[in-house]
Amino acid sequence: MAYSRRPVQINLQALLAQPNPTIDLGVQSYETSTRNFLKAVTNYKNRAITTISERRKHQASEKKKILDKTQAAEAETSQCKLKEIELVAQLEREKEERKDAELSVAAFKRQLATLREKIASVDTDIEQYRALTENLRREKNKERSTLSAHASHINPESRSCEQRLACTIEGVEKDRLLIRFSQLDPSDPEREASFVIDLSNDIYKIITSSPHLPSMPILVNNLNEGRDIYAFIREVRTGYKGLFDTFSR
Repeated sequence: MAYSRRPVQINLQALLAQPNPTIDLGVQSYETSTRNFLKAVTNYKNRAITTISERRKHQASEKKKILDKTQAAEAETSQCKLKEIELVAQLEREKEERKDAELSVAAFKRQLATLREKIASVDTDIEQYRALTENLRREKNKERSTLSAHASHINPESRSCEQRLACTIEGVEKDRLLIRFSQLDPSDPEREASFVIDLSNDIYKIITSSPHLPSMPILVNNLNEGRDIYAFIREVRTGYKGLFDTFSR
C-alpha cells in the first residue's frame, strides 16, 4: 500500500516566539523514502534485466528452432525437387515406352490382320485343293475301276503271252523293272535267269543280274546307244540261253 506523508502545519507565530526557532523538514524520512525508492528501482531494473535476458534466451532458442525447421524444410524441399525431377524424367521415359509399346502393338495388329488375311486365303486354297483332291480321287477311283475291269480281261491274255514268250516283266521300284526269263535250259525248263534294270536316268543301268552274264556290259552299252529296250531284252535272253547251253554241255 502506498504511504503519503501529510504536510506539517507550521505555526509561524509560535515558531518565532521560541528562543531558537527550528523547523522539522523530515530529512530522515525523506532519505529513508529515497533509499526505498532507489532500492525498488534497482529491484525493478534487475527484474527487467532478468526478464529481458530470459526473453532473449527464449527468443534465441525459438530462433534456433525456427532456423532448424527452416533448414529441414529447405532440405526436404530440395529432396522433393530432386524427386520431382526424377519423377518427371521417369514419366518422360514411361511416355516414350508407352509410345513405343503403342507403335509395337499397332505393328503387331497390322501383322495379325495380314496373317489373318493370309490364313483366310490359305483356308480358301485348302478348300479348293480339297475339292480338287476329292475330284482327282473320284477320277482316280473311276480310272482304277476301269483299269481293273480291263485288267480282268487282259490278265489271262497277259499270262498266256508270258507263258509263250517265257518272259515276265514286273515293276519292283520307281523306274526299275525286274525281267525274268524261263525255259532257257532244256534239261530244267523251270530254271530262271533275271536282271533288274534302272530306267530313271538317260543312261540305263543294270542293278543286279542272276546268274552273271559276261556279255551284259556290252549289251547295256548297245542299249544306251540304240535306245531299243525290246531288242536289248531279246539279246539278253539269247545271251542267257547260250550261257545255259554251255552249262549243259
